[in-house]
Amino acid sequence: MPNPSVKSGGRGGFGPKKAYLVLYNAASAIAWATILGRVAMVLQMRGPEFVPIVVDKFARTTQTFAVMEILHALTGVVPAPFFTTAMQVASRLLLVWGIALPFPALTGSTWYSSMLAAWSTTEVIRYTYFALKQVDAVPYWLHWLRYSAFLVLYPIGISSEVAMVLRAFAGPADQLFDWYPMALVAVIVAYVPGSVILYNHMLTQRRKNLGPARKAANGKKAH
Repeated sequence: MPNPSVKSGGRGGFGPKKAYLVLYNAASAIAWATILGRVAMVLQMRGPEFVPIVVDKFARTTQTFAVMEILHALTGVVPAPFFTTAMQVASRLLLVWGIALPFPALTGSTWYSSMLAAWSTTEVIRYTYFALKQVDAVPYWLHWLRYSAFLVLYPIGISSEVAMVLRAFAGPADQLFDWYPMALVAVIVAYVPGSVILYNHMLTQRRKNLGPARKAANGKKAH
């Protein structure tokens, strides 16, 4: 009986493109797993104020590397929608470069730790899924997590991101540039439609990959 989560990712041979995607996704999964492990360990041992000491620079580098996601979507390396991919990557870059870097005092908050925990958990699942998908080796539990974990993780991540932006707006934003508070207001306003678009996109993907139609297709493959 075929694995119900597989979408024939291994057909067509294992060429340079698949080798690249396996390496890219595996390396990204390891990087985010490192972030998740550091956040969890430091939170338990010392508290949120110590989290940025051990993870901030590495998290910023890892998230910046995710601009490759936009390039992949733009060039068709992966069948990902360019608009939603660019939205998510851009919002995260704002957090690591436009909030965490200029306002380090904000990174000692619980919101910063919960944001990184939500991001890293999501990405460990996602990148592991896509690495294994290239070789038709995705177990069903990981397939289910890929299209279900966001139901909990996305609200946590979004609320943490908004809280970080609001804290910057209410605190040190005007010390950076006179126009920065108003720019953050625009960001908050953009979060309203942006978060709805991204969440609805994931709900659509969940119905497509876990809904009745998908189960029916898997049932036909089994016979």
